[in-house]
Amino acid sequence: MSTPVPVGTLRPTRTRTLHVESDGPVEITLQDRDRTRPFLLLHGGGGVATMAGFADLLAERTHSRVLLPTHPGFGGTPKADTLSHVPALARAYVALLDQLDLQDVTLVGNSFGGWLAAEIALLRSPRVSGAVIIDGIGIEVEGEPPTDVTGLTPAQLKAHSFHDPSKAPVAPNAGGTGTGTGPSPDVRALIGYTGPTMSDPTLAGRLGELHLPVHVLWGESDRIVTPAYGRAYAAAIPMATFTVLPRTGHLPQVETPEELLGALLDLGR
Repeated sequence: MSTPVPVGTLRPTRTRTLHVESDGPVEITLQDRDRTRPFLLLHGGGGVATMAGFADLLAERTHSRVLLPTHPGFGGTPKADTLSHVPALARAYVALLDQLDLQDVTLVGNSFGGWLAAEIALLRSPRVSGAVIIDGIGIEVEGEPPTDVTGLTPAQLKAHSFHDPSKAPVAPNAGGTGTGTGPSPDVRALIGYTGPTMSDPTLAGRLGELHLPVHVLWGESDRIVTPAYGRAYAAAIPMATFTVLPRTGHLPQVETPEELLGALLDLGR
């Protein structure tokens, strides 16, 4: 007989094989912090490390079950050939929720993960009860294009992503210099889903079909996608609430996690 996992602990990271209708088998590597109420955290182009600390904080403070998958292709994980666009990845995550038999799931996605959260919600799974989009990408807004990150050095990416770039974590093997060139492997994985424009011209229109409570949270200093872009994101969703987070940029869960958690919990009351 297996030993039960104590509540509040981090279960071993596992790779689950999912069988997605029309897309075939998909592997997703998953961290699972189990405190009963389920949140599915969806990281952005910076990889799963940009969500790991906030996953711990959310689980500890809310006594929730916090699932933190690595999107296939990120962090050196395998990626099925069928995962060539964001809706296909969204279908894989709905299959994951089905396999885990979860109910009342809140989606929390940052950047690319915000777009992914919107696509998952649009699939109308009865297992999903709401979504939080944090500095999401994916829509097209006239006069407010997302910054093209593929040509930025690490130092430039920090300047665009953080209110205070000194709070940015040091990338592995970067030596703290921020002088590398060219896109990282995770950025290449990101572009594999989003395409070079990191947007879908149909998404804003489709968001009008989303009838779940959605909280759109935005860093006031975000230079990847501006707060004006965020307001347009919220305006496209019938049941959305929009909140600007002060003194933070594109990654509030990294730069100001306590403030992000407070905003998330205030909106949930």
